Amino acid sequence: MEQPPASGSDSDSDSGSRSAPETLSEVVRVHLRKLCLHEFPCGIGSWNRSRFLPQTWRTWRELTPREEETVSPGEETVEALLGLVRSPHSPWALVEDSSAEDHFLRELAIQNPLMLKDTFLYSYFRSLRMVDKQVSLVDKDLLKFVNLEELILSANKIKQVNAANLPPTLKVLELYGNEIRSMECLCAHPPPGLQHLGLGHNKLLGPLESLYVTNNYWPNLVSLDLGFNDLTDLQGMMVSLSTLRHLWLLVLQGNPLALVPYYRGFTIDSLTRLCVLDDITVSPNEKHQFQGFSLSGDFLAQEAQFVVSIGNVKGVVDTSIWDPEPGPEGPFITYNYYVTYDFVEEEQGEGSQYGGVLAKIVRPSSAELVGDELQGVSEVQLLEEANESQESGATEMGESELSFISGRSALPVPLSSINSAEELAKLRPRMDPRLFPSPGTNHKPWADVISYNYEMQHTFKDLVPLKAFLLSGTTVTIVEEKIVSWAVVPLPVEIPLPAKKGKGEKDKKETVGKNKKGKAEKEPRKEQKAPKKKKEIPKELRQEPSVLRVLGSDLVALEPLLAGESQVSTVCNYGVIRTLESDKMILTRDLKKTKKGAKKEKSKPQMPSFDSDYQPEPLTVEVQIQLNQYRTAEEALRF
Repeated sequence: MEQPPASGSDSDSDSGSRSAPETLSEVVRVHLRKLCLHEFPCGIGSWNRSRFLPQTWRTWRELTPREEETVSPGEETVEALLGLVRSPHSPWALVEDSSAEDHFLRELAIQNPLMLKDTFLYSYFRSLRMVDKQVSLVDKDLLKFVNLEELILSANKIKQVNAANLPPTLKVLELYGNEIRSMECLCAHPPPGLQHLGLGHNKLLGPLESLYVTNNYWPNLVSLDLGFNDLTDLQGMMVSLSTLRHLWLLVLQGNPLALVPYYRGFTIDSLTRLCVLDDITVSPNEKHQFQGFSLSGDFLAQEAQFVVSIGNVKGVVDTSIWDPEPGPEGPFITYNYYVTYDFVEEEQGEGSQYGGVLAKIVRPSSAELVGDELQGVSEVQLLEEANESQESGATEMGESELSFISGRSALPVPLSSINSAEELAKLRPRMDPRLFPSPGTNHKPWADVISYNYEMQHTFKDLVPLKAFLLSGTTVTIVEEKIVSWAVVPLPVEIPLPAKKGKGEKDKKETVGKNKKGKAEKEPRKEQKAPKKKKEIPKELRQEPSVLRVLGSDLVALEPLLAGESQVSTVCNYGVIRTLESDKMILTRDLKKTKKGAKKEKSKPQMPSFDSDYQPEPLTVEVQIQLNQYRTAEEALRF
């Protein structure tokens, strides 16, 4: 007997035991053998053989009904055998995610195993579910299933499907998570009655894909899922989809074309019969707001717009408390703090006013280019040195310091060179975030709560690499910048000016005057002291190269922006970097500064007490990345 295929999905997840990719017919035969339809407690054996003996072999005594015994000694009843396959605690039970067809076959193999023949199986099955079975080829043996209506082949290795091997009775075809690059293979002989087609999470790419979603190929299609591919031609796709007269449900999210701000409104107005778009019901209000919007498609730019906002930064340690007091010549030390993030930028300034790099920084002015030891060093050499130091462990995140020209542009990474999230993930560890500050970075002095108030809009026209970047996420980093300056011309040491001779006697005489009533004053004024020169920072300073230290770095997931979310808001928590000792030193220093004011008010400031359970505030930064989306046709046409 030829072993026919059976439906279901067992837990064959041992990737180490998997062989090379196989055909669908071979995979279903392997699955059938794992169901053990001819082994105990299924099939025919010593446990139930007497039930299937020919009637001529039985004596008249055996044909007489006996109430006390229904089976032969040593055999099991049908109910007992069914209990073995139905009980979840039985060693013969199927795995939890087995299909209804699998359970039916096991019970049929107990109740009537003689029915398990080719003709019955090929005509019985209406659904085949082969998920994650390494299927690479849909062969012609699938045509033997004459009543097959549902075929689910998700998470396999299928690159092409010969539509001639698909049964014409198919109504549901799911090919999620495969390696299909074009729908052209399905359009050679498409099943005429197909109602649902699922091709999400494949590799569909190019404007020609819109030619394969017309009524000529899918006249009865009700539901279409093309989500998470690389489709970019929104207007061409809408022209083709509008020919599908029965299309009610559509999924396009996860494609680059869904990142444009007018995506939802343009789609709703183009497909008037659509009821559900990206798992969200199309409301009558939406249809009214975008009415007539599809007629303006030629005036809409195919680009995506993002707004990155960075709010308050908390938990930063004031490093200046450990610095010594500067002398006449210095060093004069200042600290600034900034937040940087990596974000793809398009080449030649397209899509961004800051040009084409991955988190490119603004070039400095000529006054910032100081430090003879760095003159003539190329940008590539700077990046290579940073990479070598990272590999050697010298620049570990959170503890590393790097001295280089502040604001110098690092090696650019063109947007067109990034084709997948995997490539970007390999590139990111080689980039030191200190060499790549974000465009328009704000440098802020220390405060208990640093109000960063950063906002930057990014615009992109090359949407396929942008999708890869969103899948990989962005790294948000907090950097401390230490600037050390020295006086070029040292100031003279402060010396009090001596009082003039006879001045004290003169002042004493002058103080004996008259008051308003004409009476002489009893007490003379105190002797005036010579004023001291205030301690001033020299006007001409020589700056050393900036020393940058990464305080914290964390990855922010941006995939929700592809899955339909309009924004990602999070608070990056880098842990506690402050200590009880540092907080006490900061409070002591602040207490000294307030003493002068306290003396005038005759009140003594109190030192705050630290309880034993005191916990310093962790280092955090507020981050929000918003994908611009138009809510009405009027708003879209305004821009």
